[in-house]
Amino acid sequence: MMKIAPSMLSCDFARFGEETARMEREGADLIHMDVMDAHFVPNLTFGAPIIKAVRKYSALPFDVHLMISDPLKYAEDFAKAGADIITFHIESDSPVEETINKIKSLGVKAALSVKPKTSVEEVFPYLDMLDMVLIMTVEPGFGGQSFMADMMPKVKKLREEINRRGLNVDIQVDGGISDKTIAVAAQNGANVFVAGSAVFAAPDSAQMIEKLRTLAAEAYNF
Repeated sequence: MMKIAPSMLSCDFARFGEETARMEREGADLIHMDVMDAHFVPNLTFGAPIIKAVRKYSALPFDVHLMISDPLKYAEDFAKAGADIITFHIESDSPVEETINKIKSLGVKAALSVKPKTSVEEVFPYLDMLDMVLIMTVEPGFGGQSFMADMMPKVKKLREEINRRGLNVDIQVDGGISDKTIAVAAQNGANVFVAGSAVFAAPDSAQMIEKLRTLAAEAYNF
């Protein structure tokens, strides 16, 4: 199943709750929350209190992407705030296996992310522990960046390894996803797509979400 996860980084922050509810009405599968600490990445967004405040606006899974230096320390805060999936970076300062185990002990799905310059093979030792892997198709830190097509071999290699092992692990891509780029990501094995500007800047967000899902489903060939 192809899943579309609107990135709330592109929403009107003054109407965060209402925008979250609107994404559910307009057909999103997940709500993607980008948490940045101005240390791991050069930007600062929002933390667990904001996620807790908007949790009541939607029943959709909250897909919380921690672009922070110490995800192990803060995982419980985000689980308590209403995260359903917690993604952290393999490049963070927290021990990977310990952090995955902590997230799963909180009753939350665990996902691991790699930046563009990180080899995808670095996640292979943890695949059987994970629910999802996020391949960044831009340098993390800011929305509205251009899609990096040279990340697609990483997506394909990851999908082939997941299939080889017979695992049920989603592959998410985040960065520059639009109706112009989603097909190539799906062709290479991605099945969860974070879309920010493409959805929120569209004249009809519901139509764009459905278009993205259809384009991905038609292109996916694994």
